[in-house]
Amino acid sequence: MSSRNRNRYRLPSIAACFFLSTAPVLAEPLATTGIGVASCEKLAKDMNPAEGFNNIANTMVFFWVQGYMSAANIALLEGDSQYVDLSLMGEKKLLPLIHEFCKKNPGKKPISVIDQLIEDADKVEAKWKSGTIPWAADDD
Repeated sequence: MSSRNRNRYRLPSIAACFFLSTAPVLAEPLATTGIGVASCEKLAKDMNPAEGFNNIANTMVFFWVQGYMSAANIALLEGDSQYVDLSLMGEKKLLPLIHEFCKKNPGKKPISVIDQLIEDADKVEAKWKSGTIPWAADDD
């Protein structure tokens, strides 16, 4: 490889090394706490439901909610053979709900409104054998 070609790749290589070495440090707070327990004060400023998934805060919150509600569904299925239909929980419903909650309650966390949503949601009956998922089964 000629000296000219090596120099062309030097700056992008240095930038990539820098990014890769700092990425874990930058990601650590969300990896250890999760966006669902982030401050509503910060989320209310960062979210903009009208931007949909073009806004990174919207995207992170939405996908966190989907994962959280999926886990809640496992607990609901194991407990009562019921679940919340997540197909009814799209971004057009969830993002404005969380954003408004956070604007009105800056001292709270978005997990509060999602827990209430799960509690209040109509449940779908399912045919479910308790113990299907061993780690979620009740060990009475």
